[in-house]
Formats: sequence, structure tokens, C-alpha cells
Amino acid sequence: MAIVSLEKICKTYHLGSIDLHVLSQIDLTFKEGEYVAIMGPSGSGKSTMLNLLGCLDRPSSGRYFLGDRDVSILDDDELSQIRGQRIGFIFQSYNLIAQLNVIENIEVPMFYQGVTERPSYKRARELAETVGLGDRLDHIPSQLSGGQQQRVAIARALANDPLIILADEPTGNLDSESGGEILVLLDSLHQQGKTLIIVTHDTNVARRAHRIIHLLDGRVERIEINKKI
Repeated sequence: MAIVSLEKICKTYHLGSIDLHVLSQIDLTFKEGEYVAIMGPSGSGKSTMLNLLGCLDRPSSGRYFLGDRDVSILDDDELSQIRGQRIGFIFQSYNLIAQLNVIENIEVPMFYQGVTERPSYKRARELAETVGLGDRLDHIPSQLSGGQQQRVAIARALANDPLIILADEPTGNLDSESGGEILVLLDSLHQQGKTLIIVTHDTNVARRAHRIIHLLDGRVERIEINKKI
């Protein structure tokens, strides 16, 4: 079942008298439970694609269906609601709130969705334990390693049980050992049925996915199927 469909998606930025065409005629679908990697050189449109998928930006033309909704026609408030309810984000730089501890950082998405204190805390604690941080609940980000901070970010992405999880270079700031541990954790989420879309420049990271979508100059150059999975 396709839970993400992009139909003739184009994105153009108007810079004074110059039109910068970043994405052109993108047709893609992502199935429920699929693990997809998006690759391409700098300027290929990877970041713009991620922003569109994450409802952080709108296409200039074309349609984007997330689940059963055409989110390409929603206003800012509706897009914000969709982001909070249906999309989990994992960033290269973690994007944790420095003053909040592990539990509180994981609770942030639930707070914005109006989840009350007791179930929010219970859910956050369960997620912290799931990512191996059950003994770090009261630690703030500066007291955690990079790998541990990314584990908090993954738990936070799962807080509202999103329809899709978007990861932007999730191991980019980590050493090889910590990065490997994060990839194993992402593999585990996929095995649990989560839908993962990851942007990466690292071939070794991409090889863990079902499909690798290669972008070039704003277009889908080719799609590679990982037959080893």
C-alpha cells in the first residue's frame, strides 16, 4: 500500500529575475513499511525533496499525497498539524533542546499535540528504554555522547507514532562505531514495520535500504533495488 505519492512534483525558487529549478517532474511512491534511501551529489535536490516530504515546504506544482490527504494544497496551520501528527524527523545535528533532559526532549512532540502529562511521560520513558537510554532519563544533551543524543532524537521522532520517519544524514556527525549502532537501531525500526526515508551521501548507509533513489539535477536519475534484503 502506497502511503506517500508524488505526482509531477516541481519546485522552483524565484531569486530576483532568476528562476532556480530544483526539482522537476518527480513521480515517486513509497509503500508502507518500506526503507528508502535518497542519494545524489550536492545540488541534486535531496534537501528540497526532504523538505517537501516533511511538509516544511510546498511544491511549485504537482501533488503530494501523504496517506489519503493531498498535503500540497494545505495552508501553513494544516501543514504544521500534519508534521506533528504524521511525520517523525531525525536530523544530522540532533536538534535537541539543550535545557531539557532526555524525557522532556522526547515529550516535546506530544506536548504540541496536547497529550497530557502522565501518558506523555509514560510514552517517553518507554521510548527512552527502547533506544537504550533507560539509565539516562535525567541527563541533558551536553551530558550525552553524540550517539546517545541521536538516540534521543530517534525516540522523539517516534513519540506520536508517525506515518513516516524522515532521516537527514542521521550518522553524519557520528564516529563509525556510534554510527553503526544508530543504523542497527534504524534497521530495528524498519523490522517493526516503520516506514523510513533517509537522505544520505554514504553508500554504506544507503545499502541498508530496500530502494535507493538517485537524484541528479532535480530529476530521478535511476532507482536501484537492493536485492540482498
